[in-house]
Parts: sequence; structure tokens; C-alpha cells
Amino acid sequence: MNPILLLHGALGTKAQLQPLASLLRQYEAHTINFSGHGDAGPAKTALSIPLLAAQTAAYLEEHALPPVPIFGYSMGGYVAMYLARHYPGRVSRLITLGTKYHWNAATAARELKMLDAGVIEQKVPAFAAALQERHAPHNWKQVLSATATLMQALGQAPALGREDYAAISQPCLLMLGDRDQMVSLQETVDVYKALPQAQLAVLPGTPHPIEKTDPSLVAALVQRFLNG
Repeated sequence: MNPILLLHGALGTKAQLQPLASLLRQYEAHTINFSGHGDAGPAKTALSIPLLAAQTAAYLEEHALPPVPIFGYSMGGYVAMYLARHYPGRVSRLITLGTKYHWNAATAARELKMLDAGVIEQKVPAFAAALQERHAPHNWKQVLSATATLMQALGQAPALGREDYAAISQPCLLMLGDRDQMVSLQETVDVYKALPQAQLAVLPGTPHPIEKTDPSLVAALVQRFLNG
């Protein structure tokens, strides 16, 4: 079977992508945990998009995979785009879901407000418990802090600009839920228009969290795009 690589989002792990992976029966699905996430070892340096892209490229090389289609959810989609731009020989096609493309100081500050460990523990203890379980044996608060540092850096200097998207030659499918409160349709359309070979899909009744998406719908769109 042909391989496909699935990349998780910020604060996530590869386990969240298993429902989708199980539906992509035509493909050999590969998943990884980014540094500091899940059971992956801690990052040796501060988390950054270039670091996560380099880690992904190393995984592809280690497993002797040919250029592969990559599906990236949320932050994973941004990493995949960076990979397509700077490691083009590793990526054959690219699919993103709920990826935030527009970063500046204001958007980063808004995201950082949602990464306060104390507030999470007090107001959404179930989410705190889920993060603790998801990232064991690591401390979930360290993952939170590292992610905040990454987002702050993106707010100061985005890893990708319009000229980068224009240089990505691989066919791309950008997907966004119509109920996504973290990613705007406008920023997704802007990148869609900048990419030389892109398709756009808006998923009905779909908010941002990967657990609230319909994996059968996402799988059908992915397979349609890859077989087209």
C-alpha cells in the first residue's frame, strides 16, 4: 500500500488521528508524536515550526518513505506546509484541516490566553485531566508552556508568508469546518488563492476540535483528493 503521513495539532498526539487513519484503508498510515507530545521525548531546543518540520523529515528519511501525501490537522497542517516549502522532495500532496495560517502579535496573544494552565485547571478540569492523560509520562503543563512559546514566536515572525505559499507546487487541499472558532474562512481562502494548485472544502456543522469532526467525511474528501 502507498504510505500517507498524518500530523497532529498543538497539544495533541497521534492517537487523536487513529479514527481517520483506520478509514484510509487504501493507504499505509504513518503517525508521529511531535517532540514533547505524548510519549515522544522532550525537545532539545524550544519548539518551533522549523524544528517540527525537521523532525518530520527525519522520520520520513528513517523509514525510507518516498514523497508522501501528508495530512495535517491544525498546527500539523502548518508544519506540513512548511515541510512542502522547505523539503519539497518529501511531500507529494498536502491536505490540511483547521490550520491557522494568519499569525501576528494580536492573533498570538488571543491564542495565548487559552494556554493558561491555572485557568484550564479551574474552569475546564476535564480538559486538564485529558491533557495529563494524553501526554503522560510528561507534565502537560510543560507541553502547554512550550506551545505558548511557539505561538508567541509565530506572532512575532510567521514561519510562512504569501511568497512561501506561492512557491509550493504540490497539489493541496485545504479543509475548514464551518463552525471553527479558531480559524477564519478568510485566512484559509487567502492561502488557497496563493497556492498554485489548491482545492478548498468547507465541512458542514464542524467545529475546530478533531474529536468533533466526522472522520468518515474527512476520509472521503482525502481519498477523493488523492485519487483525483
